[in-house]
Amino acid sequence: MKTALHPDNYRTVVFEDLNNGEQFLTRSTVASDETVKHKDGNTYPVVKVHISAASHPFFTGQEKLVDIEGRVDKFEKRRVAAAAAKEARAAKTAKPAAKKAPAKEAPAKIGNLKQN
Repeated sequence: MKTALHPDNYRTVVFEDLNNGEQFLTRSTVASDETVKHKDGNTYPVVKVHISAASHPFFTGQEKLVDIEGRVDKFEKRRVAAAAAKEARAAKTAKPAAKKAPAKEAPAKIGNLKQN
């Protein structure tokens, strides 16, 4: 087994959730220059996190339902508008049909050109 694989500089650190102000006291090796006075009266280094189990919708049970119908309607409008724009571009760039000249009759064959 490898020796000295795990870090040895664990210390008590406060993780603070920026969404709701919740604080967690735990041990970590993360470095921090800021300190905070915790509920127990001691001062600890603080690491600020944007989301934690205290504010994540999955853990709090406040998940938001996605508006599926609105998305489908929006997509359908974009699809119809894109098809209309494509037709407009095709009509704009289409060349007017040129008048065809009357077809000439094929020349009559005079005989077999191949001689034996």
